[in-house]
Amino acid sequence: MKKILFGFFLVSVFSGCLKADETNNTNCTYNECGVVAPTSEIQAVKDYLSANSITATQHCSGLFYKVDDPGTGAAPTACSNVAFSYEGKLTNGSTFDKSTQPVVFNLSQLIRGFQIGMMQVKAGGHLHLYVPPTLGYGANSSGSIPPNSVLIFDVTLVGVQ
Repeated sequence: MKKILFGFFLVSVFSGCLKADETNNTNCTYNECGVVAPTSEIQAVKDYLSANSITATQHCSGLFYKVDDPGTGAAPTACSNVAFSYEGKLTNGSTFDKSTQPVVFNLSQLIRGFQIGMMQVKAGGHLHLYVPPTLGYGANSSGSIPPNSVLIFDVTLVGVQ
């Protein structure tokens, strides 16, 4: 029974990154606005941005981002492997995570806000992400991140595979 459940788990994990058409290598099937943060969370991000005199672009999902450098390399798709460096903070300024060397992940393995945000730049790009809870960890805590936290990321996209 465990093997069957594990098999279903693997199929569900990898099915999110199936290519739409393997012959012409088109992008993964992905709806960037399929998950939208509620108005109250979007307002919380807007309040933070306003209080800190930050101008950022609002994405249809409720993510806010500020592109500091758009980059000139390859553009990631929803299922690209990406190498990036980052620092994650809470709105109180405390750092909850930071990479000292670039890390590599498949974009589909990251929180929704990170997936959406990373696709706003190309390799070599740098941006700031302001992630409402629904596009982050939601009502769950994760390490030192409390439930329902707005997350702030400073990200450099090093490479795309």
